[in-house]
Amino acid sequence: MARGILSTVIPKRYQRVLFDPLNDNNPITIQVLGICSALAVTVKLKPAVVMALAVIAVTSFSNLIISLLRNAVPMRVRIIVQLVVVATLVILVDQVLKAFVYDVSKQLSVFVGLIITNCIIMGRLEAFAMANKPVPSFLDGLGNGLGYGAILIIVAFFRELFGSGQLYGIPIIPDFVYQLGYVNNGMMMVPAGALFTLGIIVWIQRYFTKYYEEA
Repeated sequence: MARGILSTVIPKRYQRVLFDPLNDNNPITIQVLGICSALAVTVKLKPAVVMALAVIAVTSFSNLIISLLRNAVPMRVRIIVQLVVVATLVILVDQVLKAFVYDVSKQLSVFVGLIITNCIIMGRLEAFAMANKPVPSFLDGLGNGLGYGAILIIVAFFRELFGSGQLYGIPIIPDFVYQLGYVNNGMMMVPAGALFTLGIIVWIQRYFTKYYEEA
């Protein structure tokens, strides 16, 4: 539904830039980028949502800023300029998180700072923002941030649900289910559980992509 609403607002020539990273060119499941944070911050849903929002903000605005500066930045120092822009945005995001969601900021720990070296962000700056105008660059960053965030949230949803019987810290699985012998899956609380969940998502996505291509 959200995609349908956005389709009516965003010009058709920009729709592929925004929507492709959500599925057909997803940065995690297709490009296999940003895997480390997908494994590390998805034990619970709340940190995953906050991390997703942080990356969306950084990818969107770093793409926009670099696109605005692309004709003024000498090619020999472009990587340094890109790192300075991304680092500045990450510091701002980190300060906002500490001000408004300090507990989650502590849970995310160094992973907020590591957004600076996220392959997705640097890849989009080099591959898209340096060669395109500000509006499509912003949408490209937004789309890739949303695609990354969606996978983080899906993985965290299943890890927290099956690993602790909760979602967003709220108990979901009733007590009588535990009384019948159900036990939370401890593997979901370790990185192996994230890798297993992510592998299933990749398999499902690629299976249906292949199915529709052959149909």
